[in-house]
Amino acid sequence: MNMDSVLYSSKDGIATITLNRPDHINAFNIQMRDELFEMLKLFQDDDESSVAIICGSGPKGFCSGADISEFGTAPSQVMARSVRAERDLWGLFLEIDKPTIASLHGYVIGSGIEISLLCDIRIASSDASFSMPEISLGFMPAAAGTQTLTRFIGLNNTLDMLLTRKSLDSKTALAIGLIDRIVDGSDLQDETIKLASNILKSDQNFVQVAKKSVYLSEEMGLMEGLLWEKRMFQKLQS
Repeated sequence: MNMDSVLYSSKDGIATITLNRPDHINAFNIQMRDELFEMLKLFQDDDESSVAIICGSGPKGFCSGADISEFGTAPSQVMARSVRAERDLWGLFLEIDKPTIASLHGYVIGSGIEISLLCDIRIASSDASFSMPEISLGFMPAAAGTQTLTRFIGLNNTLDMLLTRKSLDSKTALAIGLIDRIVDGSDLQDETIKLASNILKSDQNFVQVAKKSVYLSEEMGLMEGLLWEKRMFQKLQS
């Protein structure tokens, strides 16, 4: 299933969701937001796909951030809030039980970083470049950036990226926890598929419960989390 700005395909249990505005380095606009929401819903309901890869088309990058050409053309705040309530894209990322992998290359800017941090695993090409320039452009990160970044790279690194327009190469991004793996650019697609295929080797019931348990650990105290883990273990063994 394809739309203009986001493509969806599935093969051998792996769904591929592709940001598809290569002429704009996959700049994130309203249309892409709405179509990505629909594609994530499709993956969520796709019984034939157990893992999703999210990537960007074209050679220049995964996503160059928000499409600033739309600034000033957005609907009223009331209408915008209504649309966000109906299509909570960032909340949908967190609701999906199945694993998601961000496959990152070239420019990974603003919304591109935020999308990747809402995935479960991030694999990047050695030529990738990461930055969060929103504040220097006169607006706030609007896709959970101030909340997710601190969880991955800590308070100091987050403030450094947000306040100084600092750009990180892949090695630095790996060192501070922004990404999980680096591969040569020519190997990115194959290595991402290999990673997804490795996840498919496990029982997907266990994979999904483990994912949910890990995320719930941020919300629960240790004793509550241990009880939850015990209940899940007993449920899966019964």
